[in-house]
Amino acid sequence: MSKSIERVRQAADAAGLAIEIRRMGESTRTAEEAATQCGVSVGQIVKSLIFKGEATGKLYLFLVSGDKRLDGAKAAALTGEALGRADPREIRDRTGFAIGGVSPLGHLEPIKAWGDRTLAAYDIVWAAAGAHDAVFSAEPNALLAAAGATIADVAV
Repeated sequence: MSKSIERVRQAADAAGLAIEIRRMGESTRTAEEAATQCGVSVGQIVKSLIFKGEATGKLYLFLVSGDKRLDGAKAAALTGEALGRADPREIRDRTGFAIGGVSPLGHLEPIKAWGDRTLAAYDIVWAAAGAHDAVFSAEPNALLAAAGATIADVAV
C-alpha cells in the first residue's frame, strides 16, 4: 500500500471512522470517473478542493458533492480572504496528495476544512483515498466530522 493511502487509513482510524479503501484499477480522478467506478451517482462523490489564501498563503479544503461547484464568494467569506487556486506541486508538497487523489483525511499539515451541507442528502458518499484510483465510502456526517470540516453552504 502506498504511503499516501496508508496515511488516509491511519487518519480515519485515529478519527474513529471505519473505512475500507478500495483500489479501483482505473482512474477516479474526476467525479464522473469515480461515480462510474463506484457504481453511484456523481452527487455521491466528494470532491476535495484545495484553495490558497491570497493574503496568508494558508491552504483551505472544501468538500463538495460531485454534481456541485464551489461558490467562490461563499468560500472567501468563510476564510476571510480572497482565494486562488493552489499550485498542484504545492498541493502535493503540503498535503501529501496529488491532484485527483486528494483525500479529506490524512494531510501532511493541518488544513481548515468546510463541507457543503448538500452531502448530507446521501446515505453514503465516496471520497478519494490518496491515489488516483483509490476511494473509500462513508456516511457523510461521519466523514465531515473525521475531516474536521465545518458544515456550511459553499456550493452552487
